[in-house]
Amino acid sequence: MPFGSSGALAVLPESHCAIEKPPVTPNSHKIRFFRQRIPAFECQPGCHDCCGPVTTSSEEMSRLPVVSEAVHATALADLSCPHLGRNGCQVYLERPLICRLFGTTSRLACPNGKRPELMIDPAIEQQIFAFFKDTRQVLV
Repeated sequence: MPFGSSGALAVLPESHCAIEKPPVTPNSHKIRFFRQRIPAFECQPGCHDCCGPVTTSSEEMSRLPVVSEAVHATALADLSCPHLGRNGCQVYLERPLICRLFGTTSRLACPNGKRPELMIDPAIEQQIFAFFKDTRQVLV
């Protein structure tokens, strides 16, 4: 199956963040392909239980704004994500695959029981977890 093409980046208004357009790499196409196949669903408003410290590929990390060491340290101490703001995810359009998977598979079930009508295709889920295993992961 061919992978999709490049996409747009989210721009954040926060003064502690900076964002640059990521370079196109072979993994860019895989990431786009996987993103298009992870089902969407509506979360419980105000819940951010899945927004804790996570790892992501270097490729996906390059799509996210750089946050200061202080912001990162505070988020880690709070077992939170440095991109979680008062109104939710500040990088929602560019959130990593792992964040998109929460609630779409029984391996990463939503603690509030929210889920898409159709869960992720098990073959796609397996490919995504293989991608995680085969790529360098870094702490968001």
